[in-house]
Amino acid sequence: MKIIMRTLYRTEKNISSLIFKRAFFFGTLLMLLSCDSFVEVDLPKSQLTSTAVFRDYASANAAMADVYSKMRDVGMLTGGLYGLSVQLGNYTDELTFYGSPTSPTASFFANTILPSNSTISLLWNNTYNQIYETNAILNGVEGTYLNIQQRTQLGGEAYFVRGLLHFYLLQLYGPIPYIKSTDYKQNSETSRLPVEKVYQYIIEDLKKAEQMLSQQYSSTERTRPNSLTAKALLAKIYLYQGAWDEADRMSSSIIENSLYKIEVNLNKVFLKNSTETIWQFMPASASKNTDDAVNYIFVSGPPPLMSLSESLVNSFSAEDQRKSMWIASLTSQSGKWYYANKYKESKPTTPSREYTIIMRLSEQYLIRAEARVYLQNLTGAVDDLNKIRNRAGIRNVTEGTAEEILEYILSERRKELFTENGHRFFDLKRTGKLDTELGNKPGWKSSYELLPIPETEITLNPNLKPQNTGY
Repeated sequence: MKIIMRTLYRTEKNISSLIFKRAFFFGTLLMLLSCDSFVEVDLPKSQLTSTAVFRDYASANAAMADVYSKMRDVGMLTGGLYGLSVQLGNYTDELTFYGSPTSPTASFFANTILPSNSTISLLWNNTYNQIYETNAILNGVEGTYLNIQQRTQLGGEAYFVRGLLHFYLLQLYGPIPYIKSTDYKQNSETSRLPVEKVYQYIIEDLKKAEQMLSQQYSSTERTRPNSLTAKALLAKIYLYQGAWDEADRMSSSIIENSLYKIEVNLNKVFLKNSTETIWQFMPASASKNTDDAVNYIFVSGPPPLMSLSESLVNSFSAEDQRKSMWIASLTSQSGKWYYANKYKESKPTTPSREYTIIMRLSEQYLIRAEARVYLQNLTGAVDDLNKIRNRAGIRNVTEGTAEEILEYILSERRKELFTENGHRFFDLKRTGKLDTELGNKPGWKSSYELLPIPETEITLNPNLKPQNTGY
C-alpha cells in the first residue's frame, strides 16, 4: 500500500495542472479508501487526502486550518511577495519597484505582463487548488463521523472560503470557471462563466456560510470566519455590483455589532488584538509576525524591492496622522524613500504581535458611506466618512454634492486601505477610473483591467478561450 501511495505522489508531481494540478492525485486517493491501512500511509502532512481526514473533529478541523495556512502563505491574500498587496500595488500607483528587472513583479510594475508570467500562473493555480480543497472538505463533512454542529461549522467556513476565492479570481480575470466539484474530468474541461453568473454563485455560497456559521468567533484571535465575516464580504460584493440597499444593510450589521469598535489609536489598528479586526490570518509560528512587514520595511537605500510611490505619499495632507503612523521613511546619501509601516514588526517577537488582517471595520464604514450616497442619504454618508477622517485627525466634511462626497470617499479609501489586498486597483476598476489615474504610467493599456488567463491553462483546456483582450 505504501509503495502504491508513494508512486502516486511521485507521479502527481509530473501531471500537468489544467485548473487543479493536484486533482488527479486526490481523486486517485479517494478510490483507495477501502484499504484498512490508508491512514498509515506516509503522505505529506499538508495534503488533504481523503474522507479518512474526517473520522474525528480534530483532524477535520486541522484540514480546514490547512486551507487557511495555504491562503496565508501562497494565496492571493498572502502578505508575501506574490500576493495581491504587492503585485497590484506595483500594478497601479501605490508602489515603486526597485527589484530585479527579470522578476515577474517587474512586469506588473511596468505593465508588460504576458500570459506566460509565472505570477499569473501562481495566482490562478494556487487559488484553484485551495478551492479544490474546500470542495473536498464540503464533501467530507457530509460523512457520519462529525456531529451536526461540527459539520455546520466546517461546512460554513468552506462555503465562505470558496466564495471569497472565486470573488478575487473574478476581479482579476473576469469570466472564470466556478468550481463546486472534486471530479477531475469535469474540472479539467470546465468553461468560463459570465460575470453575473459567477457573482450569483458567490452570493449563494456566502449566504450559506452566513446561515451556517455562528456570530461568535471560535477563538478570541478572530482567525476563523464567523457569520459576520460572510456579511462583511457580502457588503463588499453588493457595493461592487451597485446593489446599494444590500450593501448598506450588510455593512450596517457589522458596524452596529458590539463585537467591533474603531481603534482610536492608529498604532493599534494592525495589532493582532485590534478591536476593528473582522478576520485575520494567524502566523505559522507563535513568534512570527507578518510577511507584510518583512516585505515593505527596509533598512537601507535604495530599497531592495519596492517603496511607496510619491503620488501615494503626497496624497496625504500634513495633518493626516496616517502619514506619520502608517508611513515611514529612510534617507541616505542617494535619496529618500518611503515604506508602508502599518505592520511594524518585521522580526520575530515573543509572542507574535501582528497578524495579517484581511477584513476590518474601517472598510465597512467606507462601504456604507458610498452606498448611502447612491441612496441619497448624504447626511449618513458624511457621518460614516467623518468617522474615518476623525480617527486620522483631519477635518470633517460638512457638505457637498453627491459627486463631491463620492470623491472624498474614494480618496479616503486610497489612504485608509493602501497596500491591503489590491483595494486601489479594484476601486479604480469598478469606478471606471483606471485610465484616468494610470493612463500616464508607462505601458498602461485600457485592456489591462483584467489579467491574462495563464497560457499553460488555455493550452491544456481550450474551453477557457478566448484569452482576455490585449494578450
